[in-house]
Amino acid sequence: MGCCQSKEGKRDWKPLEDRSCTDIPWLLLFMLFCLGMLCICGFAIFTGAASRLISGYDSYGNTCGQKNTKIEGVELSGQDMREKNYVFFLEPCNFDLINRKIKSIALCVFQCPSIQLKTYYDIKQFALQNGSELCTYDITPARYTSHSERATKCPKLPVHASKSVPLFHRCIPVEIDCYAEFIQAFVTFVSDNSVLHRITAGVMASKEIIMGLCLLALALSLAMMVVIRYISRVLVWILTILVIICSIGGVGVLWWLYADHRKALNSNTTNVFGKEVEADNVKALLIYAIGATVFTVVLLLVMFFMRKRVSLTIALFHVAGKVFIHLPLLVLQPFWTFLCLMLFWVYWITVLLFLGTAGQRIKNNSTNLVEYKLAGPLQYMVWYHAVGLIWISEFILAFQQMTVAGAVVTYYFTRNKSQMTSIPILKAMGRTLRYHLGTLAKGSFIITLVKIPRLILTYIHTQLKGKENACARCMVKCCVCCLWCLEKCLAYLNQNAYTATAINSTNFCTSARDAFVILVENALRVATINTVGDFVLFLGKVLIVSCTAFAGVLALNYQREYTVWVLPLLIVCLFAFLVAHCFLSVFENVVDVLFLCFAVDTKYNDGSPGHEYYMDKALMEFIENSKTGRYKSGGNAKEMESMTHRGGTVA
Repeated sequence: MGCCQSKEGKRDWKPLEDRSCTDIPWLLLFMLFCLGMLCICGFAIFTGAASRLISGYDSYGNTCGQKNTKIEGVELSGQDMREKNYVFFLEPCNFDLINRKIKSIALCVFQCPSIQLKTYYDIKQFALQNGSELCTYDITPARYTSHSERATKCPKLPVHASKSVPLFHRCIPVEIDCYAEFIQAFVTFVSDNSVLHRITAGVMASKEIIMGLCLLALALSLAMMVVIRYISRVLVWILTILVIICSIGGVGVLWWLYADHRKALNSNTTNVFGKEVEADNVKALLIYAIGATVFTVVLLLVMFFMRKRVSLTIALFHVAGKVFIHLPLLVLQPFWTFLCLMLFWVYWITVLLFLGTAGQRIKNNSTNLVEYKLAGPLQYMVWYHAVGLIWISEFILAFQQMTVAGAVVTYYFTRNKSQMTSIPILKAMGRTLRYHLGTLAKGSFIITLVKIPRLILTYIHTQLKGKENACARCMVKCCVCCLWCLEKCLAYLNQNAYTATAINSTNFCTSARDAFVILVENALRVATINTVGDFVLFLGKVLIVSCTAFAGVLALNYQREYTVWVLPLLIVCLFAFLVAHCFLSVFENVVDVLFLCFAVDTKYNDGSPGHEYYMDKALMEFIENSKTGRYKSGGNAKEMESMTHRGGTVA
């Protein structure tokens, strides 16, 4: 369909099928960039990085599982490792976070130690019985207990039980103490190491509960989409009442559990370790209870002042619910997008690991060890690869937005819904692939240009924390905040530009300009939808998180003697919010597309014969009531130059 202009000068919507490719130069640029990403992957594989990453290599330049050539100046290089297929680290828990690696000597061994070795004699017996030598190659097993340099050339005691990672032949410790030390490097504000160890132990002990609660969050999000689809008329009031009940009930339960745990702590009926865990739970419950109380009070005050405006969203949600009835595959969009992102991220991380083992072998003269580093211009491949992460990720998200926009636009401008194709969402994907990939490449590149300097400034601020003065710290934070706001504004404009492209098949700049004009001319309506509509969807997210957290509190309450609640509950709540955001953001996207279609519809149609509205009556009533005064259409309305072109099309 397209917006055309008749000979009399009046604009009207005509069903047209002609489309044209948009922003072809940007599509070619994006394809060249992706080709460069593939070349980086090919370079890493060609230089042997893939083999070294999978098979592993030691600190002397020997690749495990194969016969190696001698490296000049490195005494222990050139070893025959065809029977030694696993990489063993002398200090597997010594993490170097700055250089993103394990700061330890690595050896190729025949077998990973499956049991804990507490003394050098145990290491000797393990080598003699299994043929797996865990000290450097220049020390024989018979000298493990008496060698003068055993403290540096043998593993740090005790040697943790370990097993090899599937595909990657590395001996990884199976005990949680090692991972607690790794987390300790990130959590610098924790002064008591035992607290962090107990928190990590609590996560490991509650992993089944955490997985079950994550599945519950997914089920609640799907249920929320079903509710939006079938009972949208009463959705607002159901969400409002449930959020009030869950928030007040959750606060009451948290305070009750705090009193119960405090009483159990004061009774001194538990052992020493149990008392420490109970004290941690009392502190966590007090923080949760106070935070939940403050949040609930603020939420209730906001809901009270917005009670009159909330009712205006019912009609808009009703129309959006109809869209999901006719386009049920919209519900699956988060799954496809998440799957594509996961596949790309796995590829990106794999290539990044390849690059970490690519390059030239460089000998460290101080330690006499060998490292692989990218030298010269090759080191910029990592930066190129990092830009690709942002640009392609934004491109995948933009593809979802364009697909949803194309399907919803087709629904909106089809008068007889029964004549719609059976799979409009798939046809919208096909049109996007055929015509509008260049537009997506340009829009996602603009977001990338803003996001990269923001991330760089954030990284600089993190690295210089505590070293810069107050003025510099304030300036960096202001720059990061301004770039974040600019990124959000551009993302919202991009989304509407994709809708304009779906309507008229114009290039990105033209579509962005037309969408901006429409949004400015309907600023009050946009403000109403973005405040009230987003607030209602926020209530839905709060409901999902509250229900998941409430179930988590009840489930973890049965493990109070050995489980610290802090991290497990935070993990569950974060996952619940992310899942709810993914699903409800699709609904929010549908609402925004419907509004832009409505704004165009009201400009080119006045309800007279031959110029009937395309919109649903419920949507019209909602938009009209959101204004301070009633909208009065007439023949003298100002004609717009945007969102139309002779012979244009609509997705």
